[in-house]
Amino acid sequence: MEKKYPSEEPQEEMTVTLTLDDGSELECVVLTIFEAGGRDYIALLPTEGIDAEEGEVYLYRYTEVDGQPDLQNIENDDEYEVVADAFDELLDEQEYDEIVGEDQLD
Repeated sequence: MEKKYPSEEPQEEMTVTLTLDDGSELECVVLTIFEAGGRDYIALLPTEGIDAEEGEVYLYRYTEVDGQPDLQNIENDDEYEVVADAFDELLDEQEYDEIVGEDQLD
């Protein structure tokens, strides 16, 4: 029986370009879209600059308007805490899945 392996071709990353308060633009990789507190949020990782080097993740409210993505700042500290905690839990779950998956391959 022949083993099938996942495609070795790299998956193309989805990116978005943010327009910052000073009018400059910043390209970011979409890490995930997830739910927290009954709303959808998006996690973005800048592709360049100091935040990219430090692995800084940007979190925004995510909605779609007429089929187009719409990102909104999270203005409330309490809301941000809920979103950040949900994102941390998501990362923990993914790390766990990767560890368990690796163990099962041995």
